[in-house]
Amino acid sequence: MEAKLQNSQVHKRSIVIDGHKTSISLEDAFWHELRIIATKQGVGISKLVSTINDTRTSKNLSSAIRLFVLDHYRANASRTG
Repeated sequence: MEAKLQNSQVHKRSIVIDGHKTSISLEDAFWHELRIIATKQGVGISKLVSTINDTRTSKNLSSAIRLFVLDHYRANASRTG
């Protein structure tokens, strides 16, 4: 898994958050996991990112998304482990 993360390329994607179009740059691995989380929560990526945006403490939205994904998996690991 480590090699896969090290080779993950950064991609910029445009999404609409609260009616405003914005671009977000994330590594492929984070886009992939964000899609999985959104699907499990029954929402679209734009809605999930909007929620992250509304609750973030970081100035950088991409960083806030990465931390959200990390926190999501840490919380699930502590429940199962």
